[in-house]
Amino acid sequence: MFLRHAIVSLRVNQRRRQLWAISLVALLLSVIGIALCWTSPSIGAPLRPGLDFTGGTQIQIERRCADGCGALRGSEVEARLASLALPPDNDQLPPNLRGAGVQLLDGGRQLLLRLPSLSPEQGQAVIDALTPVLGETVPGGLSVETIGPTLGSRLLRASLISLLVSFLGIALYISVRYDRVFALLALLCLAHDVLITCGLFAWLGLLAGVEVNSLFAVALLTIAGYSVNDTVVIFDRIREKRTQLQGSSLADQADAAVAATLTRSLYTSFTTLLPLLALVLFGGSTLFWFAVALSIGVVVGAWSSVAIAPTLLPLFSRP
Repeated sequence: MFLRHAIVSLRVNQRRRQLWAISLVALLLSVIGIALCWTSPSIGAPLRPGLDFTGGTQIQIERRCADGCGALRGSEVEARLASLALPPDNDQLPPNLRGAGVQLLDGGRQLLLRLPSLSPEQGQAVIDALTPVLGETVPGGLSVETIGPTLGSRLLRASLISLLVSFLGIALYISVRYDRVFALLALLCLAHDVLITCGLFAWLGLLAGVEVNSLFAVALLTIAGYSVNDTVVIFDRIREKRTQLQGSSLADQADAAVAATLTRSLYTSFTTLLPLLALVLFGGSTLFWFAVALSIGVVVGAWSSVAIAPTLLPLFSRP
């Protein structure tokens, strides 16, 4: 009963300065994180790029641990790799493994290596050299993946083009379906959602070494679609309230539309987050950050649809 009364009495335009302040702080932190990533010598990009975009070889090794794995430090593995002399490949000098990415997963049960592009012989030499350090390994727990730099650059370019095309398609659809003001606000909300999601992953890349890959690009496209769907529902209800409340101001009409759709937005976001939470908890390391990105996007997308688009509409619309 209290929730229903709160929704009915909701007036987002009366609190728009506070709502904008929350988004501005999140956007400012996101821009700072992206700038720090870009200026970091070890990253040199807005986000820490993964193997999909940079190219290279990724080796994942699972250790056999009956009652718990023995202590293993990433610095020990890095030192072993730095001192390793790889065999040449077709008379070409072997790559330098200094600065290779080393990550311990699942409490040290799995080792993830990100290395320059290696030939099969060089990859096997790395595995053999680490065997004394890792101890016994699971035969079926070895994974080796190699992506060339050309393919990595193509994936990055295709991801950026996909995002641009989706933004243009959304703007065109809303311009035809509603008007140019609604299209502009939808794009602003999209940029808001994508920038905050990227900003969080920029900080994760700086502080925890989290990399983005092609799945992250898929997550951004999904976030864009979800955000627009939520925003379009609000826009449709605002257009309906314009007919029903012709004597009221546009701000009051937008507030009435938000109050009428807020319950639906909350339920939709909650039910969308449930399977994403299951992926975060049980989806494994491959889908973990993909599910985290989608979860962040769903929350931020719901926020922008309720707190940003309806509060900016009275400012952008003609009297």
